[in-house]
Amino acid sequence: MRRADRLFQIVQLLRGRRLTTASELAQRLEVSTRTIYRDVQDLSLSGIPIEGEAGLGYMLRKEVDIPPLMFNEAELEALQVGMRMVQAFGGHELAHAAKQTLIKVESVLPQRLKDFEALMYAPDFYINDDEFRHLDLLRKAARERELLQLHYRDAEQLVSQRCIRPLAIYFWRTSWTLLAWCQLRCAFRNFRVDRIEHIHPNGQHFEITPGKEIADYLCYLNKE
Repeated sequence: MRRADRLFQIVQLLRGRRLTTASELAQRLEVSTRTIYRDVQDLSLSGIPIEGEAGLGYMLRKEVDIPPLMFNEAELEALQVGMRMVQAFGGHELAHAAKQTLIKVESVLPQRLKDFEALMYAPDFYINDDEFRHLDLLRKAARERELLQLHYRDAEQLVSQRCIRPLAIYFWRTSWTLLAWCQLRCAFRNFRVDRIEHIHPNGQHFEITPGKEIADYLCYLNKE
């Protein structure tokens, strides 16, 4: 990554976020913390209102208007391939958003990239729409932290009813999996989205609860 690109990314990562440590920035940008310290100092000297200090973290208190850097071919290809995959596998709402995103990106490209097209595709003509019919609802429920009632058919074709706290949705090659806290089992559970027969939002929302969040699930996996 060019240094100019890295400086731009640092500002974008700090924008609208709480305190961010140098080690977090270094991990995201794949550089050393010493490089981050030097870059932050240079940004501050150039007038970017970064507050904080080494060892504690950094943040932007004021909105900063920085013109975006232009995409290179690899970045544009990543966007095109990613948006094509979202259009094919992301459900109706995200498919529409992906299409609109590409239109916006292509409208600001320089002339030399106007005709650039990635040669990787994600065809959707063989996909059964029923596989992804619940995605929009599940995304909304996870984002708004809304409890859901599921009718779920497992691998042995047994159907059970569950009350769950939807947390996140993961894509595993050809299928989506819902990570949730199951109220019935009092434990984390993964549900294949294509095996969910019915979903009933009950209008109740759940608060952040230690031991029942994504971070807790990841800690649990690391101990396995």
